[in-house]
This record gives sequence, C-alpha cells and structure tokens, in this order.
Amino acid sequence: MAGEIPQAQPPPEPGPRRHPYVALWRWRRNPLRRRTDRMQAWIALGLLLAVLAAAPAAMFVVGDTAYRHYRDTAARQESTRDHLPAVLVHDAPRHPEPGSEEAEKTRYPVEVRFTGPDGRPRTGKADVEPGLTAGSTVHVWADSAGRITEPPLDTGQIRSRTMGWAILAFLGVVLTGLAAHAVTGLVLHRRNLARWDEAWATTAPRWSRFP
Repeated sequence: MAGEIPQAQPPPEPGPRRHPYVALWRWRRNPLRRRTDRMQAWIALGLLLAVLAAAPAAMFVVGDTAYRHYRDTAARQESTRDHLPAVLVHDAPRHPEPGSEEAEKTRYPVEVRFTGPDGRPRTGKADVEPGLTAGSTVHVWADSAGRITEPPLDTGQIRSRTMGWAILAFLGVVLTGLAAHAVTGLVLHRRNLARWDEAWATTAPRWSRFP
C-alpha cells in the first residue's frame, strides 16, 4: 500500500575484491600468464637489482677518477703558470657603467703588455673590467711559453666538474638499464606475436571451413 514503510533489507554482499598487487600480475599464477611474461618479470627484477648496485659504484669510481684527474691538472697548472702584472695598451669599453652591478660580471678582451716568465716582453689579450684606461695595471696568468691563459683550477671548479662526471655516470647506468629493459621487452613481444601467428595458422582453417 502507498505510504507504507518498506521493510529493511540486508546490505548487499561485497563483490570480489581486487588484488592489491595488480602491478605484480606476472608473478601470480593465472591461466593467461605466458612463459615470456615470467621471463620479462625476472629480467626486469635482475635489471633493477643490477642498476641499484652498479649506479652508485659507477658514480663513485668515475667521480674518484675525475677528482684525481682535475686535482693533478690543477697542481700541474699551478706549477707551470705565473700570475704577472700587465699594462693595458688600449682603453676598455665603458659599457656597462663602471661600478654598477652589471659591470661586476662583464669583462672585455683588451690587448695588454707584460713581461713573460722568460723575461721577454709579450703582448696578448686579457679579459678586463669595463672602464679601464690605457696604462692601467691588471694581473694575467701566463704559461711557461709566455701565452696568456686561464687561471689554475680552483677547489670549486674541481668539485663541480667531479660532481658533473659522477652524475653522468649514474645517469648512464640508469639509461642503460632502461634501454636493456625496453629491448628485452620488444624481443619478447615479437616472440609472442610470432607464436600467435603460428597458433592462428593452425586455428584459422577451422573457423573458415564451411559446414
């Protein structure tokens, strides 16, 4: 009858729960799992463990090698380069305005004259601050042949270059692992397609046969 309160009904039974580890389906037994699925799972696990072990090791080995290389390079540069006074031959450009914040980061190549380590007069171009006039004195680094060169590597440069090579080594191992996983996945996928073609070649005549 209209207006009657319906009787209470028991709550519906819960449906089947989904397995929480859907991503690990290749490890669980099921009728759809193929041998190649199990192979791909083992290969992925092996590559993951290999990358976890090799990446830090490669980072340490390459970083240590790079540090020793740049440390020896800096020591060699310090022993073969001299910090010498030099005199500007021409005026340096005045832009940006000398003393400004931009001028602190700006350098212009200007010809300078100096006395080389061998005592002979030399000329060359050195990066100087804007606004310096001809005759101003600056200091330049010169090698044993009297050529103006960069200053020896400092601690910060050695550290940054070492970290750069270490990070590249780490990324190289990770990318190699990803590439190996992609290649093995492609090979196994093609193997599955070949097997499907063989199975269909056997099954297709049954479907195309007329009664």
